[in-house]
Amino acid sequence: MSRFTGTVQLNTARNAVGLVFALNGFLYASLLARIPDVREGLDLDNGSLGLLLLAIAAGSVLALPSAGRFVERWGAATVVRGGAVLSAIGLGCAGVCAQETVGSVAGTALGLFTYGVGTGVWDVAMNVEGAEVERRLRRTVMPRFHAGWSFGSVAGAGVGVAATAIGVPTAAHVGVLALLGLVATWPAAASFLPVAQHREEPVGPPARSAWTESRTLLVGVMVLTFALAEGIANDWISLAIIDGHDTPRWVGVAGFTVFVTAMTSGRLVGPVVLDRYGRVPVLWTASAAVAAGALLTVFGGHPALIAGGVVAWGLGASLGFPVGMSAAADDPARAAARVSVVSTIGYGGFLSGPPLVGHLADRVGTLDALLVVVVLMVPAALSAAAARPVRAAA
Repeated sequence: MSRFTGTVQLNTARNAVGLVFALNGFLYASLLARIPDVREGLDLDNGSLGLLLLAIAAGSVLALPSAGRFVERWGAATVVRGGAVLSAIGLGCAGVCAQETVGSVAGTALGLFTYGVGTGVWDVAMNVEGAEVERRLRRTVMPRFHAGWSFGSVAGAGVGVAATAIGVPTAAHVGVLALLGLVATWPAAASFLPVAQHREEPVGPPARSAWTESRTLLVGVMVLTFALAEGIANDWISLAIIDGHDTPRWVGVAGFTVFVTAMTSGRLVGPVVLDRYGRVPVLWTASAAVAAGALLTVFGGHPALIAGGVVAWGLGASLGFPVGMSAAADDPARAAARVSVVSTIGYGGFLSGPPLVGHLADRVGTLDALLVVVVLMVPAALSAAAARPVRAAA
């Protein structure tokens, strides 16, 4: 293969990974934008809604530990496609069952569980592919891939605002977009790097499991805390603004849109900031921004202060996950295994933590429950040092 051909193939794979990230975020935000309608259609309180959302986490947590092996056996492209199929089926089922005319909690839970399995394996596969592309490009691009996810979230949230405002049924909105997402994901995955390029010839004795490596686990803790900060905002910020600040429903959905827009902006400028100041100082600053943003969102009082808090929260939460993926992939010989471990820890928290906030919300109120994010930023700052770049093993 000529250098020109290899460069074209690598750039094509880079663009395909970015698109797949965007599509994954688009479908996720399309679901989250209708969470208030799901709560109303099924007549649930916050605690019951939290339990229902745990179905997504349960599906993903069960699927995530095997996702790395799936990628090794069939390649990232095949796993992404399989995840997209399951995600579309699950979203369609949940959308239909959550309507007031059907009102099936069990059916909605089954759909969300299926979606959780699909989006979980999809997430690990696209992060493994993204780490490999970043390594071959020899420059920081992972935050831009995650910016693609955020772009998809912005688009999905924007469509959600419009669909909610004009009264589009949840089933029609979510079901159609899930089908479109599947149709777009299938050809995009065809441009991933060939499977053979991910494989390394074993040299020497088998390496120990990435699950036993202290640095990998600490990076996982860092990713976990930032993922929880992101996931809690995604799941609860719209409801918290509606319930806590007594605003119309569309204002709450708009607050979610502001958050994901701030996330997108942070990930777009992230590579420049990271290259200039380094991972650890940026992560320390990010944790402080998240804590300050959550405090302003809860106690700001004035709309401008609340909006500023949402922006600070989104900017601060934007880099934890992508920096963790890059840190896990510092040594290309173990990149796939470590990215899979860190993705599993982070994604598990991203999905399983926010539903538990529902129980806290029933006791202290939806808005005050957001203060748990402030507490999470303490371990985030303490574990950030683990993301410091390390040299690849000889």
